[in-house]
Formats: sequence, C-alpha cells, structure tokens
Amino acid sequence: MGLIEHLNRLLGQPRDQRSGATPDPGDIPHDFQHSLSEVQRALRYTFKSPGLLYRALVHRSHAHATGVERLETNERLEFLGDAILGLLASEYLYRSYPERDEGDLTKMKSRLVCGANLAAVAVQYDLGDHVQMSKGEEATGGRDRASILADVVEALFGAVYLDGGLEAVRGVLDRWLFEDADEQLDENDLGNNKSKLQEMVQARFKMPPRYRIIDTEGPDHDRIYDVEVSISGLVFGRGRGPSKKIAEQEAAGNALEELEQGPAVLTEENDD
Repeated sequence: MGLIEHLNRLLGQPRDQRSGATPDPGDIPHDFQHSLSEVQRALRYTFKSPGLLYRALVHRSHAHATGVERLETNERLEFLGDAILGLLASEYLYRSYPERDEGDLTKMKSRLVCGANLAAVAVQYDLGDHVQMSKGEEATGGRDRASILADVVEALFGAVYLDGGLEAVRGVLDRWLFEDADEQLDENDLGNNKSKLQEMVQARFKMPPRYRIIDTEGPDHDRIYDVEVSISGLVFGRGRGPSKKIAEQEAAGNALEELEQGPAVLTEENDD
C-alpha cells in the first residue's frame, strides 16, 4: 500500500470524497482573484479546484462577520494539514538523519513544525495579506498574529493535498520547510539565532519577526548582503554577510541582544 492510500485509509475516506463542498469559482469574490494568484505563485502550485485554496484562506472571523457557516472556514483544512505535515516531516527526518534515534527525531520534528516556524514561512511569502478576516480582527493585528499565520500554512497543506495529493504537498514542504532544515536543526545547536529569535518574539509579542534585504554589493559570484529584522515594523537588528542566511543570522543575533537588554514596547504606531 502506497503512502497516499495509507493516509487515505487513516483518514477514513477516499480523497475525492473528503474535500466536501467547496466554493465554486463563481462564488469566490472577484477582488480576491489576485490573492489566489499570489498564493499559488508562492506555493508554485496551480489548483485544479480554486475553491479549496479560497477556503484555506478564510479565517473564522470572516465567517462570523458575514454570517456564513463556520464549516466554510479553514479550520477543517488546518486539521488535515497538521496531520499531513506531521507525516511528511517525520518521513523527511527519518530519511535525512539515519544516525539519530527516535528521541532526537522527536525533538527535531517539534522544532521543524512549530508554530513560530510556520508563521515565519507565512511572513516570508506575505500570506497574511491574503487572509479573509473580519475588519475587527484585522484592526487588532490579525494579519501579523503568529497563530493565525501558522494555521493558514497548515490549511494550505491540507488544501494542496486534497487537490493534488501527497506528492504535491511534499513539493511545497521541500521548498518552504525542508530546504533550510539543516540550518535549523544543527546537531550542535538546535537553538540558532533565528530559531531563538522566533521563539522569543512569538512568546513575547505573538507575531513572527520579518527579515528584509536592504542592500546588496558586489558581483553575483562575490555578493555581500545587508539584512534587517523587524518586529511589528520596528527594526531590532541588522546583519551583513556573503549570503542571505549568514546576514539573517547576524541580524537575529543583534536583535536578541537588543531584546535581552530590557523589555521592548511595541505599539500600533509601529505596525506595518
């Protein structure tokens, strides 16, 4: 039995019967088509059923504000995506780290699929800009809230699975999470600067940090990157290095030093 069939059996129904009623493309708001295109570009996946993608981006506050059924939000897709993420992350770690025992693999999985990490992915691809939510939720910082962003990422995994199967989700995960896994799961330091900053910022401010390249110098083969990291629009650290990753690590380290010097106060006037 293949992985897809095995997962389908675990979930109890054939894939084509599990998606439930999804919005017809004609029911998707016309002004939301741009968001669907942008998210598909970030996923590098084109949906055969755009209604699944639309549902993955509908927060429960939108349903409450517009009077639609809560089942028409992304919560069921989030549930499914969480299970698929767990399966594929476990498979990836099992194959990629044959020298690690189950205890280490469990810790590594927790690090890889944690809410802070998923929220950081959402920030990288500006997914918060494309979530359907109520004006009240948006006004209170919903588009930057780590829990909402992480839930959207999991809902997208669920939607991609229902539309294209396990291999389609694996392709997204390879690009979004697994490509940089070695950096996050370094054997000698499972808590590198970027990971430490993510955890601290999520715990303290309930939103992920944002990294931005502010300058580059030199030819393509000898480029130097200048990066800044911000929280709610306020810059906390800058870094410089021969690669984006190295510059981001330095920026995160400087931000950690800044945050550890004393409590930072973030207000709405600092928001993006």
